[in-house]
Amino acid sequence: MELYNGRPEHTESRLEKELRVYDLLDSLGVSYARVDHEAAMTMDACEEIDRTLSEGVEKGVSICKNLLLCNRQETDFYLLLIPGDKPFKTKYLSAQIGSARLSFAKAEYMEAYLDITPGSLSVMGLMNDHEGRVRLLIDEDVLKPAYFACHPCINTSSLRFATKDLTDKVIPAMKHEPTIVKL
Repeated sequence: MELYNGRPEHTESRLEKELRVYDLLDSLGVSYARVDHEAAMTMDACEEIDRTLSEGVEKGVSICKNLLLCNRQETDFYLLLIPGDKPFKTKYLSAQIGSARLSFAKAEYMEAYLDITPGSLSVMGLMNDHEGRVRLLIDEDVLKPAYFACHPCINTSSLRFATKDLTDKVIPAMKHEPTIVKL
């Protein structure tokens, strides 16, 4: 597995939604590293990817789970970023955001609102949520490492960029004010 700087040189076989991520990052002046890999559907499958993305980084990379949640009525949707090794308990989150009975949202909502398929969920999908249907929730521990990692809306590539760029450039450009939670 090899770490590359910036967007892929050849883009013919890349999906449009992946290319839009690179376009956004480039337009914001965000420096990023990229690794291409086999489809990564689980956190366990990400171990080798994590090692590659952490190369040359002293203060760590935040590799997180991305969970699309909704209320019982399926009217309120939440994208939760949580450290990959942290257990998730809905009762702790529900109390902090004032929404009872959270559950995992159906794949159809992920595709409709974020243009992402299961296994590829990423904060970058918020760039496709033009109507603001999904509320961004970030566990405070995701923001502690110097670097952040995510998929570019497809699970055959992973990106690493400065956490400060995530909070100061990327999220504001996607117009999704984050709610910081403690889980």
